[in-house]
Amino acid sequence: MPQKHESSLRGRVVAVAADRGHHFSKPTQDRIILVEGHGVEGDAHAGPFVGHRYLARRRPRLPNLRQVHLIPSELFPSLLEAGFEVGAGDLGENVTTAGLDLERMALGTLIELGPSAVVELTGLRTPCVLIDRFRAGLKRQVLSSAETGPPFKSGVLGVVRAGGTVAAGDAARIRLPSSSFRPLPAV
Repeated sequence: MPQKHESSLRGRVVAVAADRGHHFSKPTQDRIILVEGHGVEGDAHAGPFVGHRYLARRRPRLPNLRQVHLIPSELFPSLLEAGFEVGAGDLGENVTTAGLDLERMALGTLIELGPSAVVELTGLRTPCVLIDRFRAGLKRQVLSSAETGPPFKSGVLGVVRAGGTVAAGDAARIRLPSSSFRPLPAV
């Protein structure tokens, strides 16, 4: 993978969201608390085992690689151009960022959020039928038509490696893995 420019390694948190219930969208919050090995405190997808309803029904003891969902805010203007008004939390993300090319990061990338939280990227968020239930036709907009790059534009997923409070306006910093580049798989 080509060397990342310094600007793509630093960004900021635009918004944070959490929901105790299994709803597609999550209401934005003033702050969220990330708990090491668990996820977002008080969020339906937190815990050591998968909280995704479809996966949990089939394999309830599967390790939770989806503790935190992050989305780049840069996605929203392109969706608006296509006729879809989408904002922070609408696609179910916990953390909305600016200035980070999240979907092009390597597997194992660490994202430092705020003063102490760290999330390790585990994969790309796979868009499902619920996206079209939220806004008919939206799924097609988050599937990439490019020959290179990630197949989806619906954010990334990760696990909490260090806990802490995260709020809008906080810094978001990337630490790339020292191993060779491996693209994020769909999870």
